[in-house]
Amino acid sequence: MNGGRPRTLIGSYGTISVTRRGSSYVALARIRDADGRLRRVTGAARTESAARARLKERLLDRPGFGAGGLLDLSSSFRDLADLWLEDLELRELSDGTKKNYRDDLRLRVRPQFEHFSLGEITTGRVEWFLRSESAVSFSRAHHSRTVLNQLFAFALRHDAIPRNPVQGTSPLRRPKGERQALNVEQIRAIRDAASCWRTGPDVKGPKPDGQVRDIIEVLLGTALRIGECLALRVCDVDDGPGGMTISVTGTVVLRTGSGAVRQDHPKTEHSIRRIAVPDFAAAVLRARVAGIPIGDPHKTIFANRAGKPLSPFNVRRTFRAFLELADLAGEGITLRWYRRTGATVIARGASADAAATFLGHGSTAITEGHYIEPDRTVDRGPAGILEKTLRRGSPDTSLLSNNNDGAVEDPALDFLDEEDIEAA
Repeated sequence: MNGGRPRTLIGSYGTISVTRRGSSYVALARIRDADGRLRRVTGAARTESAARARLKERLLDRPGFGAGGLLDLSSSFRDLADLWLEDLELRELSDGTKKNYRDDLRLRVRPQFEHFSLGEITTGRVEWFLRSESAVSFSRAHHSRTVLNQLFAFALRHDAIPRNPVQGTSPLRRPKGERQALNVEQIRAIRDAASCWRTGPDVKGPKPDGQVRDIIEVLLGTALRIGECLALRVCDVDDGPGGMTISVTGTVVLRTGSGAVRQDHPKTEHSIRRIAVPDFAAAVLRARVAGIPIGDPHKTIFANRAGKPLSPFNVRRTFRAFLELADLAGEGITLRWYRRTGATVIARGASADAAATFLGHGSTAITEGHYIEPDRTVDRGPAGILEKTLRRGSPDTSLLSNNNDGAVEDPALDFLDEEDIEAA
């Protein structure tokens, strides 16, 4: 369409005119509201300049975005946080993930922004906050950025803001040399410590049942999350002539008042998977399953004395004792390093795509879900690579050889840093 006056933008107004009415002045302008319609807005005062100021004040108070909604640019960050938390409860996420989001918001994000309106939170303010978080740790900044991005994406979907201020911030950089995978020497030292922990003649109290020792072997051979490992049941294990496979169908979470409970779905939809198990880890699972009564297939393989799932908190506490015994307490090693180690071995021995599939990552989900007919067979290739590299006897250490001052890193594994935001 040619000619004619260009359409006024949403939220903008035209020329202000002032007329005198008796002892007062009335300023008038037309504004295009959020519903697309032009409306007259007036402001009256004793003087012409005061009438103009009054009109501009009323024009600025009119929401340019989300008219009729729950949020606009003048809404406080507290209002956004409260509405987002209500929406969070409706999302299909694990209880642990929701708790982590709530904690990150309550402890770090909300105190920083709660006194701002949405219109006052600029990219620069978010950038400054994330830089201060990065000075503490990469993980802390990563968690805070994830929560902020979700909050402002929620506001954007509800037309409360014109753009997400998080999107223009600088990418977070993981510090160089921060080790995320175990090397062969560390694996051997932790194995030795786990085998002899609390086994001496002078040890008082009950002897350890070896469950945490076996758990780290399963983690090493499957690259599961700790919650997924503790949620394994007898019915999830298929030990056939071609080798053992396991089905990942749940995770163990901590719930207030209930302790550790098995949740019937893992962290994400993509985490539901079947994987082959290398022989060294299969031997551990086979021995554990053999000690469980046949009539209880839904019992978790790793359980406390009451028959309930083990608590991830208690497993981590015992694991830290292993690290102290192995003289590795100062290395920053956590159980998540076993997941990274498995991913490193598979990515270097096969491909990053094979590692993503084995770990239940969603990076290949669109292709598999919409373009490729599902393959119900289980790929035993990753299990063979894990067996060759991580077995107890005569392991092939080439895939975990140290480089870059001992840091075991691979750019192809950056997807793990984006996917695994749960607390270590």
